[in-house]
Amino acid sequence: MLIIASSNGAIGMEHAMRALKSGGSALDAVEIGIRLVEANPEEHSVGYNGYPNILGELELDASIMDGRTLDSGAVALLRGFPYAISVARQVMERELPHVFLAGEGAERFAREIGAEAWDEMLTEAVREAWRKRLAPTRLAQKRLALDLRDLPEDAPLLGLVTMATDSERVVGTVNFIAIDANGEIASGVSTSGWAWKYPGRIGDSPIIGAGNYADSRYGACACTGMGELAIRAGTARSLVVYLKMGMSLGAAAWQAMMDLRDLGGDFIGGMNLIALDRNGEHVGMSSRAGAGYIYQTADMDSYQECEREVVRIPERWGSQARE
Repeated sequence: MLIIASSNGAIGMEHAMRALKSGGSALDAVEIGIRLVEANPEEHSVGYNGYPNILGELELDASIMDGRTLDSGAVALLRGFPYAISVARQVMERELPHVFLAGEGAERFAREIGAEAWDEMLTEAVREAWRKRLAPTRLAQKRLALDLRDLPEDAPLLGLVTMATDSERVVGTVNFIAIDANGEIASGVSTSGWAWKYPGRIGDSPIIGAGNYADSRYGACACTGMGELAIRAGTARSLVVYLKMGMSLGAAAWQAMMDLRDLGGDFIGGMNLIALDRNGEHVGMSSRAGAGYIYQTADMDSYQECEREVVRIPERWGSQARE
């Protein structure tokens, strides 16, 4: 039995491993571990108290995948429900012929299954961070109101999002991947998305094959960082396909990261991944130095942290980066 996770998953690792030791499935461990991160008010890239979009609204995305059957479930743009990973799992497990629900449909589904709803999803501290980012002193030239929720529905946001974009807050997300006592693999990802994003933006986290993929025959991968990159390269499934082709885990992860270097465009940010193979080997990679991930096996008293291998991806932010 093994669990690997992004470092911000530490708060959920003990409970996730306890679930495996008690006979729970890899899916159980992934869901339990992620739920604790989603409820953590100190984690601003996942669940409750995550950084909101440009209008100050919190939109949550999540996905979960069963490596035994390749079944999966995902939700995006979920508002008012803190445990997006649990709603995603129910999309997969209920008698519903769909994989992915978004926006009002995802919220309707959450209400229908009785998912836990919270009236308040942001603390005042996060609201203040949002207000400061959009302070009139920075946006005076646009003459925009401080409280963007008072803007007309058809007010243009494109220029505002570009001005408020914070490349350091593009990264985030929590990843969990588990192997249970039967050797089955599951993976899950949850996020509140890119801070100050355009309303309706969806990154890689809820997209099976981009930010999340698991196949018990070969292994699994989950991503964090600038999700637009993983969407364009199909990063999570690519890594698993490289395993299927016979590559070692290290080589497969390296190639998946190198694929990102081929991407053009004006906005290229950081990317991270964690992955494991069916034999329990695990790896973490990042385009930036200093990143880590955590892992724990059944015979360990607590998790340990590993440094991610660095695969540099030249970053650029806006058209001025080409000038």
